[in-house]
Amino acid sequence: MKKFLAFALVLVFSVALFAGGNSETKSDSAALMVGMVTDAGTVDDRSFNQGAYEGVTAAAEELGLKSTYLRPNGTTTTDYLTAMNDLYDSGYRFIACPGYLFAEAVGEAQEIHPDLNIVIIDDPLDAGIGPKTVAVTYKEQESGFLAGIATALKIQDGSVGFVGGLEIPSVQKFNWGFQQGIKYANDNLGTKIEMDPSNFVYSGSFADLALGQQLANTIYSKGVDAIFAAAGGTGVGVINEAKNQRLSGKDVWVVGVDVDQYEVGDMGNGQSAVLTSAMKNVKGVAYDMVKAVYANDGTYPGGQHVIYGIAEGMVGIPDSNPNLTPEIEAKVAEVASLVQSGKIAVQDNGNGLIK
Repeated sequence: MKKFLAFALVLVFSVALFAGGNSETKSDSAALMVGMVTDAGTVDDRSFNQGAYEGVTAAAEELGLKSTYLRPNGTTTTDYLTAMNDLYDSGYRFIACPGYLFAEAVGEAQEIHPDLNIVIIDDPLDAGIGPKTVAVTYKEQESGFLAGIATALKIQDGSVGFVGGLEIPSVQKFNWGFQQGIKYANDNLGTKIEMDPSNFVYSGSFADLALGQQLANTIYSKGVDAIFAAAGGTGVGVINEAKNQRLSGKDVWVVGVDVDQYEVGDMGNGQSAVLTSAMKNVKGVAYDMVKAVYANDGTYPGGQHVIYGIAEGMVGIPDSNPNLTPEIEAKVAEVASLVQSGKIAVQDNGNGLIK
């Protein structure tokens, strides 16, 4: 598994496949049963859900625990709560919930099941965090910033765009960080990259591959050189369009999100359309939380809102990508160290930026 640029994140990688929420027993251990409820995507979405699920299953396999996931019938609070209750009734006492849409369901579940360890990723649970619940958010703006630097240095002179999923804080911060990275490169690293507001859009979906491809086609047709796709499954549609464009001879790129999406951009010729990816270590967080609950040694941060950024080694871009030269990677690493030390502050709001 590739590391984040400038940080070493050592995780055990394992792949466990489950059909439609059916559980699989990894060992006879009854010490802890760990599960996950998916959001609108699936555990093979090559993005957010998959990253979280791989973290849960990697820890479960290492510890010899039973693990599973459930995909709800819909995306309402009732749907999520029903799935969580089903897991609890089946004996699961750890549930990972990837996405802000779980906030209300988690709020209710932590009251109904006070002995249930819940990790919600991408929401601070402002309404209240139960003693066995952990709310995890990331400084997405910092990984977006590094992706913007890398993109600007690769293109040098041209234009970029953005396709987001829902217009929510985690997606907005990716966008705002990316814009700040482009601006920093223009101001300090000699690049000349344009950002036309009409090329920065939110699709309103994390699961519409066709819409992502359509939006990307429209943006590329306007002469844009690279699109940052922060839209889950919809973003995979953007990546697919970038692949089509490159295979037709156009020199365009796409920037992935959440996980290293280099392989998603594989064009079948040994090359990828993915220039880099703005990553947040969802897998690592899920893995660490399972391990902490299992250890029962006080390291599980129940009742807390935990925020991860570059300083914690939890956001960044891949440490290597064949589409970036060693010189570009070294420059991005240099900038990352400035962010880590606080010499560069990446803002988490859109003041003065494209919405």
